[in-house]
Order: sequence, then structure tokens, then C-alpha cells
Amino acid sequence: MAAPEVSPKNRILVEVDRALCFGFGDCVDTLPDVFELDEENKAVVIDPDLAGVEDIVEASQNCPVDAIIVTDEQGEQIYP
Repeated sequence: MAAPEVSPKNRILVEVDRALCFGFGDCVDTLPDVFELDEENKAVVIDPDLAGVEDIVEASQNCPVDAIIVTDEQGEQIYP
């Protein structure tokens, strides 16, 4: 299995821990162009380049269970 790739523009990796996600939708409310809820009512990343890194980190911080992990291109975790 190949390692996930960082986004072309923002050079970040945004992942949702599906075991933690309860589908509250705070990330979707904050950035509907970046996140959506799937058929299981879990958050998924649509396109991490449709908002700035700071906005994505803010949307991640809005998750009440910290299910969204943002990592930079060097593999350093930005949030949480």
C-alpha cells in the first residue's frame, strides 16, 4: 500500500480517523468545499487544496473528537 500523498497546492495531508468520527459535521459546516459527510455519516476529505492551511486547521480544531489529522509534507503533525 502506497503512502498517502500531500496535496499539490497546500502540501499537506488531511486525514479523518473514521473510528473517532461521529459525524457531527462541524468540519463540513466550517469548510463545505473541503469536507463532506459520506453515506455512513462520517467526514471525508473532498479536496484539501480548496481552502488555506490555516482554515483547514481551524476546521480540524472544530471537530469535538479531534478526528481530523493535518500533517505537513515533512510528516510533521500540524494538528492535533
